[in-house]
Amino acid sequence: MQNRKKGFTLAELLVVVAIVAILVAISIPIFTRQLEASREATDLANVRSAYAEVMAAVMIEDTENEVKVVKLKQKKAKWQSHDPVTIGGVMHYNDQGDTANWIGYPVPGGECEVSYQPNSGVLFNWKGKNGTGGSEQKYTFNINCDMHAPLNKSGVLEMLGNNNNFEIDSNCTKSNMLPEIQAKIEEDSLLKKGTWAYLGDAKDRSKRYLFWTSVDISSDSVGAGKKIPVIISTADGRFYISETTTAIRKNTAGNYVAIADHLTPQQYRECLSEDKKYKNLQEAYDAYAKLVTDGTYPQYKDTLPK
Repeated sequence: MQNRKKGFTLAELLVVVAIVAILVAISIPIFTRQLEASREATDLANVRSAYAEVMAAVMIEDTENEVKVVKLKQKKAKWQSHDPVTIGGVMHYNDQGDTANWIGYPVPGGECEVSYQPNSGVLFNWKGKNGTGGSEQKYTFNINCDMHAPLNKSGVLEMLGNNNNFEIDSNCTKSNMLPEIQAKIEEDSLLKKGTWAYLGDAKDRSKRYLFWTSVDISSDSVGAGKKIPVIISTADGRFYISETTTAIRKNTAGNYVAIADHLTPQQYRECLSEDKKYKNLQEAYDAYAKLVTDGTYPQYKDTLPK
């Protein structure tokens, strides 16, 4: 009688094992991609939700909720299933680099800090476990820093009252107002570099200015009477590139070199040229850097923040 319970031969078993191995090899990458896409979709949904919360807080002036941090779930750096990515009207490509509204890219175990910057709008700052993230940016400072926040938060404007042409210089170390402002300057702010001055009208934001230069004007190689390049930021969000002439300030507390001579309100306006106007700090700084590297002021190229 014929035996009908014969099993697989060794060759047949090897073929089956090979087929299963091929199927597994094909399916694992597909499953991994789908799993990462799912993580990215979750992260995008959470960041968009944080964006909505931040913008709502800005509208009702709820300063305590104008910054939200989202912990990321994705396990691979950059976007695997989306390129470009659009959040809150801000579009960004994987290899685009940093912009005024987007810093870095997602990294495993990282986070996204969503905030609002008065001069440039929403900011998505992608950070890593150590808080720095996968940024490829070229700046050694926070290019999205609010240049007027230290003055606004210091209480000095209230002290100035109706003064329509005040001057507060970073070199005036004997000033009783300067320490109040310095205490509000963030460690990664551009104001930690170079020389600066707040000038103008304490009440009218459109007539209040910040002058900044990378040049250490108090050094022996510069001093008073020298033309220097400056970035001018108005308190209502405009940016310009201009130049000033340094000057000696004399007072009972001690003399020092100021970023500009005494200016009238009309002379402030004369410093603002429409053909040298920029929409944010990043554009203004890039133009300034070009001016001192291969433009009018190559003697100051080594003064750029490093």
